[in-house]
Amino acid sequence: MENQALRAFADYWWVLLIRGIAAVIFGLIALFYPGLTAYVLLLTFGIYALVDGVMAIIVGFRRKGSDDRWWSWLIDGALSIIIGLMAIFWPIATALAILFWIGAWAVVVGILRLIAAIKLRHEIEGEWALGLSGILMVIWGVLLFAMPVSGILSLTWLFGIFALLAGITMIVLSFRVRKFKTA
Repeated sequence: MENQALRAFADYWWVLLIRGIAAVIFGLIALFYPGLTAYVLLLTFGIYALVDGVMAIIVGFRRKGSDDRWWSWLIDGALSIIIGLMAIFWPIATALAILFWIGAWAVVVGILRLIAAIKLRHEIEGEWALGLSGILMVIWGVLLFAMPVSGILSLTWLFGIFALLAGITMIVLSFRVRKFKTA
């Protein structure tokens, strides 16, 4: 089984190479053009949400006679269409809404971690790490609210760094498994 997996990688090493190159290109674009990257990601999401919403509505109407909850498909579809249109026509507002949602999540999760660390301080060792992670989450959430544009850019840079590192890893892997093609 392991040899089959290795053989598959070796036979298609060039696919890994192309995927790696594409990831590196995306990563560099995200790092050097974070605003454009964020816009394209939101636009792509908006198109996806529109298509998804239309398909859900079609399914809802087709299930009308056989499913008592057919209307839930319509609600699902309508919400998807609304968020898709928002992402396409108001990308900045959509990006800010997503960013503020992430910021609120970070603050709430951070507070919950702090509470857990305080409650567990007599029961576990190293509760300070849980407390510290809570403090860091709260700080991150507050920073996202305080500097939303920087938050959007930083998230895009994180995507870029991840894509760049993943791409380099795939390129290295492609050349390593290529050696096994002839073996």
